[in-house]
Amino acid sequence: MISEMLIKLWNNGLIQRGVWETLYMTVLSTAFAYVLGLPLGVILHITDRGGICPNRWINRILGFVVNFFRSIPCIILMVAMIPVARLILHTSLGNGAVIVTLVIAAAPYVARMVESSLKEVPAGVIEAAQSMGCSSLQIIFHVLLPEAKPSLIHGCVISTVTILGYTALAATLGGTGLGQIAIIYGHQRSNDDIIWLCVLLIVAIVQLIQIVGTQIARRTDKRIK
Repeated sequence: MISEMLIKLWNNGLIQRGVWETLYMTVLSTAFAYVLGLPLGVILHITDRGGICPNRWINRILGFVVNFFRSIPCIILMVAMIPVARLILHTSLGNGAVIVTLVIAAAPYVARMVESSLKEVPAGVIEAAQSMGCSSLQIIFHVLLPEAKPSLIHGCVISTVTILGYTALAATLGGTGLGQIAIIYGHQRSNDDIIWLCVLLIVAIVQLIQIVGTQIARRTDKRIK
């Protein structure tokens, strides 16, 4: 039987607002994470041994920094980055501060996803571009990124779903959304139906992201006719 609390939350629009807040935190955090993570992933790839601009020291230092942040559990890293959010936004409260911590937590993960996608580009394609006299920037923007586009899109879908999971953890730091509703109105008040509704809504969002991302990747994959 549906609880009175669930009906009240729905009638007050709190559930609908939770869905919207979860979506915009996920989208903004993913976008900014790629603003940081995409260049990092490209640099990691091109400076690696066998890359178009091999540089052992840059690759090792940058790789250490990325691995350092990736090795810290997400919730701990988000707590540790609260002072950074306060420095940027002059507050450690609200979804804005949560998005800052989400971006910092997700960017290293995105960087490794991008690096992995770029490694799938056949070496012969890069060698052909080099033999034609293309510069490093031309190879990056006209060969590496376009050729890796389907894999990059698949990686973006995985990253988006991962960040969506982070938004639920962010509820413990004062963030809103479905995670906050599940914790405050569901877990703390022993309303299992509210918890399961939030779970089902998050699952629906994940399925939507997966379906849209897969369709876009298929349309950009030249190997699929």
